[in-house]
Amino acid sequence: MTQEVNLTEKLKHYFGFDKFKGDQEAIIRNLLDGHDIFVLMPTGGGKSLCYQLPSLIMEGTAIVVSPLIALMKNQVDVINGISEEDGVAHYLNSSLKKAEIDQVRADIVSGRTKLLYVAPESLNKEENMEFLKSVKISFYAIDEAHCIAEWGHDFRPEYRKIRCAIESIGTDPVIALTATATDKVRTDIVRSLGIEDCAEFKSSFNRPNLYYEVRPKKSDDYTNKQIIKFINQHAGKSGIIYCLSRKKVEELAAILKANDIKAAPYHAGLDSETRSKAQDDFLMEELDIIVATIAFGMGIDKPDVRFVIHYDIPKSLEGYYQETGRAGRDGEEGICIVFYSKNDLKKLENFMDGKPVAEQDIGRQLLQETETYAESSVCRRKLLLHYFGEDYPKDN
Repeated sequence: MTQEVNLTEKLKHYFGFDKFKGDQEAIIRNLLDGHDIFVLMPTGGGKSLCYQLPSLIMEGTAIVVSPLIALMKNQVDVINGISEEDGVAHYLNSSLKKAEIDQVRADIVSGRTKLLYVAPESLNKEENMEFLKSVKISFYAIDEAHCIAEWGHDFRPEYRKIRCAIESIGTDPVIALTATATDKVRTDIVRSLGIEDCAEFKSSFNRPNLYYEVRPKKSDDYTNKQIIKFINQHAGKSGIIYCLSRKKVEELAAILKANDIKAAPYHAGLDSETRSKAQDDFLMEELDIIVATIAFGMGIDKPDVRFVIHYDIPKSLEGYYQETGRAGRDGEEGICIVFYSKNDLKKLENFMDGKPVAEQDIGRQLLQETETYAESSVCRRKLLLHYFGEDYPKDN
């Protein structure tokens, strides 16, 4: 089938791009040929295009399993924005009312919908499985596939049931995509999805335009002053500051505002209206800085974030890599700074008390790797890439 399709033409027609990035074209051709695929592509590499474009070309509806409602909405809006007619992309999740669900189903049955985003919980619902059995499915895309792995930094038990759902609905090609996965996680993903014979595509984790730095965290007051000084040196540039607790997010955002910096807080405890407003203001450049918990950033496509600062040391290097990956997506310079103190590590260890033993073991191991990163005298880039199983031969 793929010989007949001029993919570059389709890419231009639907998305306005002149050429593919990296492995995108090879991945899409494999999918069109009916192969299962595993894609490891760091943040900003253009993962979603690998399933969006083939879904628009192939017969039937593609099912995209995605863990976050905000992410689904964002992507559905993008696809419907480039389509001539309504309903080309839809999502099914717990936020929809019955009438809306009926509309989604009607559009799928009529063949209008090419892309259906579902939360794993919705995919596993009996009534949805029954409905999907009755329609033509082109393929399944499992986004953020590391959520399957108990080893991942983002484990979701519902992801473990995806294979059963696929077998119940009807087996079609599966493409699993993730931005961060060590070998252990990768093995777990392909096994759990039953795609051991899949074609694999891995992109390099090196982001040459990002600069990594660790600074000592002497006291909150000291850190706040450093951050204000840094922002003023990069006046008018966009940045994200990550804090572990919601309380710290609120405090820091208030301090920055008091220093005439255009900043807003973002965390899961704020109502959705406040969150959407912060997100939109940040995208529209009304705000320079978002102070956030890690709830912020999934699916935020702002190419010109110039710096990502971590107020607290993250729980895992995978999480850290993914969060810093939101800087410099346009290929220009991005500065990634993390403030580190031994104390913070102790706090993170204490958070684990009372959790199941296996979870504590994994958590401690992840923390140990973070500690090594923070305290090492080796080039940070070398260490980060080594963690993902990649060799970085250059010094410094």
